[in-house]
Amino acid sequence: MNARELLDLAPVVPVVVLDDPDAAVPMAEALVAGGLPAIEVTLRTEGALAAIERIAAGVPGAVVGAGTIVTPEDAERARRAGAAFLVSPGCTPRLREAMTGTGLPFLPGVSSATEAMALLEHGITAMKFFPAEAAGGAAYLKALGGPLPGIRFCPTGGVTQENASRYLALPNVGCVGGTWLTPADAVRDGDWARVEEMARKAAALRP
Repeated sequence: MNARELLDLAPVVPVVVLDDPDAAVPMAEALVAGGLPAIEVTLRTEGALAAIERIAAGVPGAVVGAGTIVTPEDAERARRAGAAFLVSPGCTPRLREAMTGTGLPFLPGVSSATEAMALLEHGITAMKFFPAEAAGGAAYLKALGGPLPGIRFCPTGGVTQENASRYLALPNVGCVGGTWLTPADAVRDGDWARVEEMARKAAALRP
């Protein structure tokens, strides 16, 4: 799988902040059952790497990746944990080289045409657009499609069940990233039926 193929796995990639690794497998099973196989576990908690390890080993239908990759060390630790892809909020030359060096598909974060063009110079054509709503939203991405038709994006940041369709209707958007699919109370209470139902609704968003 390459980065552009990653964008086509499902219309929504759940962006998960997980404190308890014990919740990782049932959460991932619920998301996969709802039709969302690609799952981004952000490296914002101490249990994130353990969660990635458990999902990679215990949920065959899941394609689990690591988000909030901000250092070369993050990229390597995620690879060792079994991540199938990497996502960063932004991208420096050093981080780009480190993510490339893992051999994993990755979505480097951009929020401007200049940043996107800098990555395009290195043959990178799949990117995360972040923070999507704050950086101009669907209108901005539509405008980028004219001069940069070869780039496809996964907008994340402020994307919701209600506005996701505006992004997904754009030809240069492959999928969106969303944090709404794993509400803290549902994860805390183990309400996996609710998570699965939310995943089903999100999976049906593709125009």
